[in-house]
Amino acid sequence: MSRGMGNIMKQAQQMQKRMAQLQEELEKKETEASSGGGMVTAVVNGKQQLLSLKIDPAAVDPEDVEMLQDLVTAAVNEAIKQSQKTAQEEMGKLTGGMNIPGLC
Repeated sequence: MSRGMGNIMKQAQQMQKRMAQLQEELEKKETEASSGGGMVTAVVNGKQQLLSLKIDPAAVDPEDVEMLQDLVTAAVNEAIKQSQKTAQEEMGKLTGGMNIPGLC
């Protein structure tokens, strides 16, 4: 193997190690989003898993369950969207903006 090829392999291994570390860090990162002026708040982790959901009692109206469902959906979707954006930005810093399929 040529010297240049050895350097490329070494750099690739270092990048792979750093990506694994970054993914682990991102999994621990929590993202919070709310809807309805804070009536519903969702927290997700870097794996886009819902960690918690807070619902203000004032948002609970037995006559309008659909509104509460919409608020929950909006809060969860926004938290997931923000979490994905953070992951893409962090990976973009590492990869220099290259879009590598399967990273995020």
